[in-house]
Amino acid sequence: MILKNTLPITEARRKIFQITDDVQKGSNYYTLTDRGRPKAVVLSADEFDSWKETMEVMREFPDLDKDIKETDLAVKKGEYRNWTTLEELLAREGFLIADKSIQKYGVPIKDKAKSRKRVKKNS
Repeated sequence: MILKNTLPITEARRKIFQITDDVQKGSNYYTLTDRGRPKAVVLSADEFDSWKETMEVMREFPDLDKDIKETDLAVKKGEYRNWTTLEELLAREGFLIADKSIQKYGVPIKDKAKSRKRVKKNS
């Protein structure tokens, strides 16, 4: 249940502890007014973080709704595999991924293990 209350700032000052408890429940928020005009909104920190994240996603992906519909259609047509790895997705989007198998001296872990075995056999 969404609880939206409108209060004058002076009344909110007296009820600040009740207000902070109320906004922790669900999507409750308070609009605080000054002389009958909205001045501020009080909502939980979690709700505020959620709004910020949503706004950031909307800025970064302005056509997200359209992109999702296009992707769904492409999947239904069989134009995409059913799965992709994170590495493939990041590479396709232009991100570089460090090769975690290369150690300090630039030798891949697999090759390093093989070279150790050879050394042991020859010793």
